[in-house]
Amino acid sequence: MIEEKLKAEVLALHGPIVVFGAGGFIGANLFRTILKYRKDVYAVTSKPFVPWRLDDISHSNIIHCNITKKDQVEQLFEEIPFKTIFDLVAYGAYSKQENVSLIYETNVIGFLNILEISSKYSLHAYVHAGSSSEYGLNAAAPLEDAPLLPNSHYAVTKVGAAHMVKYYGILKEMPVCNLRYYSIYGPYEEPDRLIPKLIDAGMQGEFPPLVQPDISRDFVYIDEAVLATLLSANKIQQVRGKSLNIASNKKTTIRDIAATIKSIFGITQEPHWGDMPNRKWDLKEWYGNANLAKQLLDWECEISLEQGLKTTWDWQKNYARPLYEKKLVQDKIKHKLSAVIACYKDAQAIPYMYERLTATFKKISVDYEIIFVNDCSPDNTQEVLQEIVNKDDHVIGIEHSRNFGSQSAFLSGMEISTGDGVILLDGDLQDPPELIEQFYAEYLKGFDVIYGRRVKREGNQTLVSFYKLFYRLFRKVSYVPIPLDAGDFALMDRKVVNELVKMPETDQFLRGLRAWVGFKQTGIDYIRPERMFGVTTNNMRKNIAWARKAIFSFSFVPLELLTYLGWTLTLLSFLAIVLQIIFYFVFPGNPHGITTIIVLILFFGGIQMLGISILGEYQAKILEETKRRPKFIRRNIHRKVY
Repeated sequence: MIEEKLKAEVLALHGPIVVFGAGGFIGANLFRTILKYRKDVYAVTSKPFVPWRLDDISHSNIIHCNITKKDQVEQLFEEIPFKTIFDLVAYGAYSKQENVSLIYETNVIGFLNILEISSKYSLHAYVHAGSSSEYGLNAAAPLEDAPLLPNSHYAVTKVGAAHMVKYYGILKEMPVCNLRYYSIYGPYEEPDRLIPKLIDAGMQGEFPPLVQPDISRDFVYIDEAVLATLLSANKIQQVRGKSLNIASNKKTTIRDIAATIKSIFGITQEPHWGDMPNRKWDLKEWYGNANLAKQLLDWECEISLEQGLKTTWDWQKNYARPLYEKKLVQDKIKHKLSAVIACYKDAQAIPYMYERLTATFKKISVDYEIIFVNDCSPDNTQEVLQEIVNKDDHVIGIEHSRNFGSQSAFLSGMEISTGDGVILLDGDLQDPPELIEQFYAEYLKGFDVIYGRRVKREGNQTLVSFYKLFYRLFRKVSYVPIPLDAGDFALMDRKVVNELVKMPETDQFLRGLRAWVGFKQTGIDYIRPERMFGVTTNNMRKNIAWARKAIFSFSFVPLELLTYLGWTLTLLSFLAIVLQIIFYFVFPGNPHGITTIIVLILFFGGIQMLGISILGEYQAKILEETKRRPKFIRRNIHRKVY
């Protein structure tokens, strides 16, 4: 019985165990098999949500990690020093996976990151998922040492990975091998693949549209593939540095499998044959030779095609429908958005912010994370945040060591955010979360920055008038076009956020820098309400400080005015000297009062003090930048602990 063999191999593994790519078809089945018999196994997925194939698995065994980010992989191994690694990560095998850059980043850079970092630890086994696509044009029962003639970007990356396995396994003596899987099928396969479509149509008493009947494939039931993978880990010294074909050694045409389906389901009609393969790189002959796996692993396929199809049918009719529905929901998720909320004395507003943000993100069908930044608030903000973090893994809480200001709070959240787009909001709910729906609509149109434009403000209208006057003055004097009445509330694409985070300035004014970096920008009008709770933490002194920060960061007009004023006063002084000389000779007896002298001294003294103060503002900014102090210091980052 294969079940007994699987159990024995699972129990023989060295733990802790990790399955990268556990959200995929083979990875999910492998992970589920191991988890059935032991608990020291972890599923690593690239998506920050639980994939549909792992929907019923405890979150304590699921880890989110982007393997193309070396720092994330390093942190993962620091937390859990894995002994056995199963790397089932792949991108580009399906026709819908067309992002060429992501194919190379995932299959080459991601693989290299895991190899390099895991090599620093006491590793027992590393099994990498290759592909029969590595053979490319040479796909008719090739041996492992046959020429590799890749005919797609995906195949090229898998060939590169196979050579990396050979290098690390043989020359660096690392316990790593490569498995070239053929057409694996069974439970949890993508619903648009051949076998699930055949079974789904077969349950209706019909055939789906099929390709040419003489196209051949090599079908291997998923349990057989999982067993071969486990055997490779436990016999790693026999296969170190090698690539093995995981195939049935049987050439099965589409006509053959259609006949089997017809027999199983009692279909009376004949299939409708098409003309072309499913994918542009598909070949007519594609089957394998697994003799080396038999020799080194004592593995060969024992489950017949008919038996495997019947087992898959049993799973599909009983379990597939709700999972496929969850998959459809997840497939609609095109982007991940990160909300960064700067919090200071906003403890009462935070629960409402959380609820409104969550409802908005679910409404627009995006993946999301909510990052609250507690800028050392003196109230019970941290306790409120901790309660929310503990119940929702979408929420992250950042705690600063002291109050660094809202600009630093935003930067702190932006730095750890992982979304395709990042939204900045004040924690007092004056930036309505519901407006994100309109932001996202413009984001889908291709805008990189969508900012909120405050066409009307509730509250003290005298202060509102000063705000409007300031924005118009700021726009006039700034050397970049500053949007009118736009605060920090905005949705920014990841490339914009990356540029802002890289900015070396210590004293940052984000809404000005947001305009400075450029990109495609637009505004959405809204009415800014008053605070829901408490009173504003701003005062006249702080507002003036904001105005100074903005003008002296993005304008040289004060210096230009000093220059013009200097030239003007110099000219007037010269004219005054000439007139004084003329008056002296024309009106020799005319008295000259000391009042005039005092007024002139006070006037020029005031002008000098003004000039010195303006120069001092610029010098103070230069001094602050030369100190190179960090923009913020985090005391802690709080995430949900399972």
